[in-house]
Amino acid sequence: MKPAKPITTSIFEFFKIGPGPSSSHTIGPMRSALRFRQAMLQLSKEELKSATAVKVRLYGSLSATGKGHGTDRAVAAGLMGWKPDTCDTDALTKLLSPEFERYAVKVKGVSIPFDAGSIIFDKIRHSFPFRNTMIFRLWAGKRILLKREFYSVGGGTVFHKSEHKIRVPAPPYAYSSMRELKNLLISRKISFREIMLQNEKAISGKNKAEIYKGLDRILEVMEQSVENGLNTEGTLPGPIGLARKAPTLFKKARSLVGGDTPDRFLVFLDAYAIAASEENAACHRIVTAPTSGSAGVIPGILYFLKHHFSKTRKDIYDGLLTAAAIGMIVRHNASIAGAEVGCQGEIGVASSMAAGLLACLDGRSMERIENAAEIALEHHLGMTCDPVKGYVQIPCIERNAVAAVTAYNAYLLAASGDPKKQKLKFDEVVEAMLETGRDMSMKYKETSRGGLAVCVTNC
Repeated sequence: MKPAKPITTSIFEFFKIGPGPSSSHTIGPMRSALRFRQAMLQLSKEELKSATAVKVRLYGSLSATGKGHGTDRAVAAGLMGWKPDTCDTDALTKLLSPEFERYAVKVKGVSIPFDAGSIIFDKIRHSFPFRNTMIFRLWAGKRILLKREFYSVGGGTVFHKSEHKIRVPAPPYAYSSMRELKNLLISRKISFREIMLQNEKAISGKNKAEIYKGLDRILEVMEQSVENGLNTEGTLPGPIGLARKAPTLFKKARSLVGGDTPDRFLVFLDAYAIAASEENAACHRIVTAPTSGSAGVIPGILYFLKHHFSKTRKDIYDGLLTAAAIGMIVRHNASIAGAEVGCQGEIGVASSMAAGLLACLDGRSMERIENAAEIALEHHLGMTCDPVKGYVQIPCIERNAVAAVTAYNAYLLAASGDPKKQKLKFDEVVEAMLETGRDMSMKYKETSRGGLAVCVTNC
């Protein structure tokens, strides 16, 4: 049997900074539009002067729930040169409103007009190889000057149909599964941290200082998303009229007496996870962990550990690297996209990553880290992605809190059990998640055509 290709994903391709509410629907389309803009720059000025319009067609769940997720605004922003990690999120929410407002893609001094009608929500069912497909065309009258077909495959990652895969240097510690990663730790007598750091150096070309600087930026945005959510009251955007809960939960937790009672513990954790998730729903800046829809779980856990258990920055680095490795294994062998495998690939994977992170920060062995990650993922199998009205609000926000609590419980179960008696392996559960996702009806994959999305009547 031909050995599986090793994981060659950069930590900074996995954890991406950008605006909510959906990495597949917001960050991915904005990055695609930026790449199309870069392709336009390769055209001559004479060709650009002949251009009359830019048209974009959205397929799959990008079409089904793109309005609620702000996909059209993300595409417009990318065409104008806005970047996910630095764009003004408040300005982003105002794009294409009112719908008749006209904009311009300015390239090499040439302005090419576009408006809301330039972005077409096309077929949900299609024959493209990936569910979330985008086709960009630059027109000169009836002639196509430039065309690109992009796929948004989860977590904000995109690639172009005909591009040749970029050759990434082979990582010095190659692995493609949890089993291979564990074998590396044993055979090479190396720490988890060093495996991740050395591989990242080879993949991204960054040195150790640059890697830690990048991790600091990720942690800064994660913490800021929690704090912003804790300090912002009011109603989230969109037709549901959902009131924010995080500030109320935070006040409730602080008012509970009797020290670190179980209720106080849980309410704090709920508040932190919901705070970041509400910021995502408000289209503010978050970190994909592994996606935007699950962007409250790991930030909530990390905020809790820092402010209640006094974990150091070094500890948190190790936990974040552990979480990244777990998430990358799932992405490499299955999917983290709700449009491909349902919410088990988003919330389930986030909970699994967080459980492994907790076990790591408690100094547990690699076997217990695997067990914690396996338990958390196992008990999210089959979770559908059925956002009400196409907004990342119901059930998405509360799911982040429940997943954070599940992660903590999975860690406790793994820490209390005997690794030798654990029957299921992480790789087996990842395979089960992929098979479950393949069997799941498309209406439960981010289309808002099944489940809660059609059963809820009072939103």
